[in-house]
Amino acid sequence: MQYDPELQNHNLPHNPFKALISPRPIAWISSTSTTNILNLAPYSFFNAFCDTPPIIGFGATKGKDSQRNIEETKEFVCNIASYDMRHKISDTSAPVASDVSEFELANLDHVPSQKVSVPRVKGIPAAFECVYLKTITLESYDNKATEYDLILGQVVSIYIDDQYITDTGLVDVTKYRPLSRLGYKDYASVDSVFEITRPIK
Repeated sequence: MQYDPELQNHNLPHNPFKALISPRPIAWISSTSTTNILNLAPYSFFNAFCDTPPIIGFGATKGKDSQRNIEETKEFVCNIASYDMRHKISDTSAPVASDVSEFELANLDHVPSQKVSVPRVKGIPAAFECVYLKTITLESYDNKATEYDLILGQVVSIYIDDQYITDTGLVDVTKYRPLSRLGYKDYASVDSVFEITRPIK
């Protein structure tokens, strides 16, 4: 099969694009409005782009509460999504009004962060405290603006639940099974890992 994504001439019941770009890690973004309403939402267009300094980013449809809060307060927390929290994560994706806190909606507690004013989700395996860097409006090759923006933040503090650190000092992801997004309504979690030694010059 070969198809044009603009024409969507794949003759399939659903667009396969996101099913092919999988698994996609989920950023569970907590932010705070200028009126101190806590917001929490999952984003699967997410990844790390640099490690010195650590910079992460996520793509969001324009006008989302998370983006507005982050651009106004200049801070956010990226909570690492785990398998045990899968239903809570789904609950926080509900389309609710800006004055509704998804923490309350999903019956979640929060814990203060160390370097930013935005809290993390209580019981999360890991979290990145971030300072907002910039928003990049995504454009097509013919300079047409899309409905998406890329929000970038620099990680200034990292939380890891000690129970997921092994005796050798490594993070064991199979213990908390990070959740990822596939296509359609599908999700996956990391249940096993394998090691490959890269070539050395």
